[in-house]
Amino acid sequence: MPKRHHYRRRSASTPELDMTTFMNLMVVLVPFLLITAVFSRITIVELTLPSSSGGAANTTPEFRLEVIVRENGMELSNGEAVIAALPKVDGEYDLETLGEMVMTLKRDYPDSKSASVLLEPRIEYDHLIQVMDVVRSAPLPEGARTVPVKTVDGEAPPQRIALFTDISIGDAP
Repeated sequence: MPKRHHYRRRSASTPELDMTTFMNLMVVLVPFLLITAVFSRITIVELTLPSSSGGAANTTPEFRLEVIVRENGMELSNGEAVIAALPKVDGEYDLETLGEMVMTLKRDYPDSKSASVLLEPRIEYDHLIQVMDVVRSAPLPEGARTVPVKTVDGEAPPQRIALFTDISIGDAP
């Protein structure tokens, strides 16, 4: 019988993982992500949604401004009666007149902070943001006393006054 030679299998050493490529990727990717994270800022506006529950009944109801944005213009209301109607001017919403009227209402009701912005279904989102900005704050009138504010870059931010800061949004009736 022929003799069979059994060759012993030589144990192969496990190959080393080459991490150089992965490390190069991380060296480039991590600083890139850190740099871009600085430029992405999120602004949050707190909104309160109207509830269906009545809550406690007040004997003197607080003034609540309602701005109803429609296809053909805007209406200012106190929830019960229309205060003013602002038609579109040259196809655009008259935000300047809205700002003046909101300032007048704030002078008449200085303690009120509540406002609702109600939209018809086909109104663009950009118009909602513009109306909310006008209702929430206004630039200081000329000649008003201001406190100098220093910022990191040395420029003073534009001075604004708060108007109706508690804003709710909803569908127009």
